[in-house]
Amino acid sequence: MKKLALHWKIIIGLVLGIIWALLSSQLGWSDFTIDWIAPFGTIFINLLKLIAVPLVLVSIISGVANIGDASSLGRMGGKTLLAYLITTLFAVSMGLLLVNVIQPGKLIDEQSRIDNRISYEIWAASEGHEIKDGINYLQEPAFFERAQKITDLSRSELKDAAVTEKMETAKKTKETTPLQPLVDLVPENFFFSLTSNGLMLQIIFFGIFFGVCLLLIPNEKSQPVTTFMDSAMEVFLKMVDLVMQAAPFFVFALLAGVVSKMAGDDIGKVYEIFKGLSWYSLTVFAGLMLMIFIIYPLLMKLFVKIIPYKGFFKAMAPAQTLAFSTSSSAATLPVTMECVEENLGVDKKITSFVLPIGATVNMDGTCLYQAVAVVFLAQLHMIDLTLGQQLTIVLTATLASIGSAAVPSAGLVMLIIVLESVGLNPAWIAIIFPVDRILDMFRTVVNVTGDATVCTIIAKGEDMLNYVPHENPSETFDLDS
Repeated sequence: MKKLALHWKIIIGLVLGIIWALLSSQLGWSDFTIDWIAPFGTIFINLLKLIAVPLVLVSIISGVANIGDASSLGRMGGKTLLAYLITTLFAVSMGLLLVNVIQPGKLIDEQSRIDNRISYEIWAASEGHEIKDGINYLQEPAFFERAQKITDLSRSELKDAAVTEKMETAKKTKETTPLQPLVDLVPENFFFSLTSNGLMLQIIFFGIFFGVCLLLIPNEKSQPVTTFMDSAMEVFLKMVDLVMQAAPFFVFALLAGVVSKMAGDDIGKVYEIFKGLSWYSLTVFAGLMLMIFIIYPLLMKLFVKIIPYKGFFKAMAPAQTLAFSTSSSAATLPVTMECVEENLGVDKKITSFVLPIGATVNMDGTCLYQAVAVVFLAQLHMIDLTLGQQLTIVLTATLASIGSAAVPSAGLVMLIIVLESVGLNPAWIAIIFPVDRILDMFRTVVNVTGDATVCTIIAKGEDMLNYVPHENPSETFDLDS
């Protein structure tokens, strides 16, 4: 009997997790699922993150040290950042195009939009913001009584703890100086940086710095360190293989927990959440699917050529299914590295340098979602954003993606900054908050696919690509491989 591929086992675990969550919701067992099954999903993400931080460090040092000379490193670093910037601009532009064509915010009933518009004007007046399009519903006597009720509603909505917390984080981020991202790049205490996935850029900086210094000392002194780093990387990748053996069960637990927390003991909650935000969700979903199945394969066809369409997705399937389950580029990074190296034939020198940087700075899915979300929320409040304001979204979303930590829902914090850049109410993230976790799963698949695409293109340009088609890409994670 033919062995079932790992990504199919993960998909089966994923589907069974959703079915279990819906059944337990119907039978009133949601508390049991959250208390006794969901923790295994948390353990899975923790295990992957446990491996991700040291793997990034040793792979960056190993990658830089094995490049051979500082000029090659500079060239490859420049190409990598440029490629990631171009894919990010593609993603934001795709999001803006779709949201302006579909206009999901205008498909909500008129009365709700008028209420939303009044609440926006009340907020703008209280914050001293100028009304974007010059129209003022509060000056209309017909809407005065409605405005009184909405004022109370707006105040109660702002008390949402999850939203308030994210607004505080965004406020701190926004109040920093223009060079603060550069300051944040250099760790004050490297060992403290190792304790947080959110400080991945600092770990990458140290890894590059350490690797460059290895290049500058005599070979007989650097060789033992380089050999140790290469061996340590093999150990971490074997840890990934071990964890992936149990991935189908862990993914079952993870999805069962996520859906149970959304539904509680009322299965109708999930349906109501998606019904209210269906057009917004579909617009984001359409953009993300276009990135995965059209834009990235097109870039591969233009720059790589030798990898067939189906071959690319077959090679990346284990990483993509895992990205969907965990909603974390950082947690998926070890698996992405194995897929790109073993299945796409990219040299370790490239993957160990390009992919850790991509997992931190390349947030194509997040940028696309931010572009759609901001324009959707504006449409929902009857605000027409000008071309200039939409270009501000492109710029802010692109820059914000670099500071967006590679962890679940970090994009929401950056979305607050993008909303404020065009003078809209940051508390509106509460409106799209209910569907964020599900869309975050698809966004992470885009981010991981984008990382793999850029890595393969860089490898082709550096003549370090040796693609051989695999019958079963999941064999990469067999314990004896």
